[in-house]
Amino acid sequence: MLPFKLVYHDRYDLKLGAHVFPSQKYRLVHDKLLADQVAIPDDFLAPQPATDADILRVHSQDYVYKLKNGSLTNAEILRMEIPYSKELVEACWLAAGGSILAGQQALADAWSASIGGGFHHAYADHGEGFCVIHDVAVAIRRLQFDRAIETAMVVDTDVHQGNGTASIFGGDGDVFTLSIHQENNYPYPKPPSTVDIDLPDGIGDDDYLSILEKHLSAAFHDFKPQILFYVAGADPYREDQLGGLALSMEGLARRDALVFDYARRNKVPVAITLAGGYARRVGDTVKIHANTILAARNAAQHDSRSSAAKSV
Repeated sequence: MLPFKLVYHDRYDLKLGAHVFPSQKYRLVHDKLLADQVAIPDDFLAPQPATDADILRVHSQDYVYKLKNGSLTNAEILRMEIPYSKELVEACWLAAGGSILAGQQALADAWSASIGGGFHHAYADHGEGFCVIHDVAVAIRRLQFDRAIETAMVVDTDVHQGNGTASIFGGDGDVFTLSIHQENNYPYPKPPSTVDIDLPDGIGDDDYLSILEKHLSAAFHDFKPQILFYVAGADPYREDQLGGLALSMEGLARRDALVFDYARRNKVPVAITLAGGYARRVGDTVKIHANTILAARNAAQHDSRSSAAKSV
């Protein structure tokens, strides 16, 4: 049994078939956590879809209308890089609801994770890069609307810069966005995050972790968030098809532990989403994501806030 809740729904799988984006990975991560006895069925919560009001706190009315009514142009669908369907829209609303629930659970229990989400390339008025709705932004705006939080931090370790995150929260002093990514990779251009860490091609574990720690230390010194949304990308992996960094599985697990340690020491609740991962073997991506949950479990077990919250 985990010391926190996982958020998951079978309909997270977009059923894209032989697409480079393996959306079946969500189901496979869920199944692996159970098979490896990391989690038990009672550890999982099923989310409800986000409401249209939740989505509209981030996305434009015109874009939401087109999504719900199937009136996107061919160019808009091509920009998303995944095929449009009503099932896609339902899955995206559900993923946003999952990130809202993960945020709520993190505030209650200090830790939570959605086995999905992290769609950080979605803009307010369009989707791109396999991302349709920006679930993390929707979750932050919902928590702010509910007055559960005022401030939030997004730490994004996907190999691709979180351009949608940067655009949506640009100029918002209540949301600190940090993106560590490969500089010579999608997207182009890269709108400015609060902090962008542009990495050279081929960087390995030790250099990556040293750079990340320096910037995490500065971020938590300069900003005091009431929640951290961790966009845990699997694609800095050295065998990823869409990445050009050289992290090992061990290095990625150390990355996760580093982020969680800074959150724990600064007493900041953590909501995790599992972002990009396009390894040649889908099983590698699944293992990387499962390792993120293991790292969170280890951090939570050392965190008295988690057990204290459970006893209330």
